[in-house]
Amino acid sequence: MKIAPPYLLTLIFLFIFQSVFAQGDLMIMPKRLVFDGSERSQEISLANTGNDSATYAISFLQYKMKEDGSFEQITEPEDGQRFADNFLRYYPRRVSLAPNEAQTVRLQLTRTGEMNEGEYRSHLYFRAVEEQTALGSEETKENDGNISINIKTVFGISIPVIIRKGTSTTKVDLTNVSFDSDNKIISLDIEREGNMSVYGNLQVEHHSENIVSSEVGVVKGVAVYTPNEKRHFSFQLQNPENIELKKGKLVISYRTDKGKVLATTSYDLE
Repeated sequence: MKIAPPYLLTLIFLFIFQSVFAQGDLMIMPKRLVFDGSERSQEISLANTGNDSATYAISFLQYKMKEDGSFEQITEPEDGQRFADNFLRYYPRRVSLAPNEAQTVRLQLTRTGEMNEGEYRSHLYFRAVEEQTALGSEETKENDGNISINIKTVFGISIPVIIRKGTSTTKVDLTNVSFDSDNKIISLDIEREGNMSVYGNLQVEHHSENIVSSEVGVVKGVAVYTPNEKRHFSFQLQNPENIELKKGKLVISYRTDKGKVLATTSYDLE
């Protein structure tokens, strides 16, 4: 169903801003989709925030996650990895949006009786397409016999779609913590063990005897996908003026969006 009024889109974005994934003029809500209960279908909302009409072709891609958090496209699953697209039906497969217009894409589970316990993941890909012109390079012959090449950028954005069946056995640990005090950069490994991926927020607090604990860093939406057992992660802390990050200790926690602690550790600064 399409929604045209701009004010209505604005209200939607205000209420669910934290679950929005945006790139270019396309906004996607939510930024990841998880089937982990009795639900048989879910919806994704797309919105065009640009000044021009846009058309997007929708398909599935497969990715593996590297230890540094980057992704590499693959065609065959790694050991311990399962693709979700064989158990999903989605429609429409192509969406055209006018400026300030929104539309939903529905995903439905299928053939669930053929699934084994564990986790399945594929990435739903939204690729911008040019109307009435070919994608990629376009060659044009000039009068003087030379050839000019017009390069067109192909814009795309993808979100993970995850299916979980059975009880999770996943455990998380934070290890190999180090701290670069000159640049205020903390580094650590998120180690995952079990049958399902993890997704949460990294939070760092500074603790000392004389100062009440203060948050000095937070990064939201950090995932470790199956079959990866480890992800290395680094980020810069924000240092309030009244805190000296050379004394006391840093307490690092990894929590779900609802606040459940998945793992915690500490690092002595002295």
